Amino acid sequence: MASDFSHAYAVIMAGGGGTRLWPLSRKDKPKQLLPLIGQETLFQSTVARLRELFPPDRILVVTVEEQALEMKLQAPELPEENYLIEPAPRGTASVVGLAAMVLQKRDPQASMAILPSDHFIRNVDLFHYLLKAAFDVAADKYLVTLGITPTMPSTAYGYIQQGTALNGEYKYPVYTVQSFREKPNEETAQQLLRMGGHSWNSGMFIWRADAILGEIDRQMPALGKALQEIGAAWESSKRIEALKNIWPGLKNETVDYGIMEKADKVAVLPAGGLGWSDVGSWSSLFEVLLPDMNGNIATSAAQHLALETNNTLIYGGGSDRLVVTIGVDDMVIVDTGDAILICKTDQAQKVKDVVEHLKKHRQEKYL
Repeated sequence: MASDFSHAYAVIMAGGGGTRLWPLSRKDKPKQLLPLIGQETLFQSTVARLRELFPPDRILVVTVEEQALEMKLQAPELPEENYLIEPAPRGTASVVGLAAMVLQKRDPQASMAILPSDHFIRNVDLFHYLLKAAFDVAADKYLVTLGITPTMPSTAYGYIQQGTALNGEYKYPVYTVQSFREKPNEETAQQLLRMGGHSWNSGMFIWRADAILGEIDRQMPALGKALQEIGAAWESSKRIEALKNIWPGLKNETVDYGIMEKADKVAVLPAGGLGWSDVGSWSSLFEVLLPDMNGNIATSAAQHLALETNNTLIYGGGSDRLVVTIGVDDMVIVDTGDAILICKTDQAQKVKDVVEHLKKHRQEKYL
């Protein structure tokens, strides 16, 4: 069924901490608010990608209080009431539920695309085409996810196994979802790649607001009840009080585990050629930034002198600091003034363990 795009909305999930990009990404300035790639921040790039499809009044942002002010400065065209503030992070299931409840009140026919604020997408035209195709599938009451056709056996993403092709006059091949899989180990990832029919789970979803709210009521009744209570107070002066009283008691749950894995009508559009990255770690910058002839990337570094250096990322160094590397291969070196990170490229995923260590030992000034 062709969707009525006048009832289509975009919801940007923007409350994350981006711990795997420490020491640049911090509590008060997480990765989506940083100009990691080019002049724009990842959040600004996400908003810019949506402008051609959605007017500003149909782009919503769900975030936390400490990030909202900076986001409003970075995207002043979005209306104030389109910023939905979580009192505390409670997982993507709650984010999705809150946005769906608000949109359902605003527009009973609303469909929504749920999009993380920290993704990089090179092929914006294909992204627009895929979103339109996904809204058509969602019009038939499917919960739709955009899969990314794997380019390597990655252990950094969950996987979606596609089932049978969906019948319907859709603009793009679409399949039922046979199963969702957690992030695999190296051996399993290679096996899934050989099997074919698997996509990376991008965390991008499209559905009707009433369809996802129905699944929340069925599978996460405590969240459904909480959303009804918050919804009852939403148009009144008790909105903030209701949120603050109810929200902290919610279970911290992802929409993948809480809803998608057991939902009845789930579909996937496997997308190749998007030039997609979730910019999830320092090593992922090798996928999105152009290296020199030796595979090196120096970004935000005033001066980098590389001698016999290959496949190495240098980030930062301050306005007048010279960074010199000699005989260095496959490394990530990040200098933020108060902290320096040096690690092998294939160990970059472990940066989040450093953040956990700093939290545990209460070294707040580095968080």
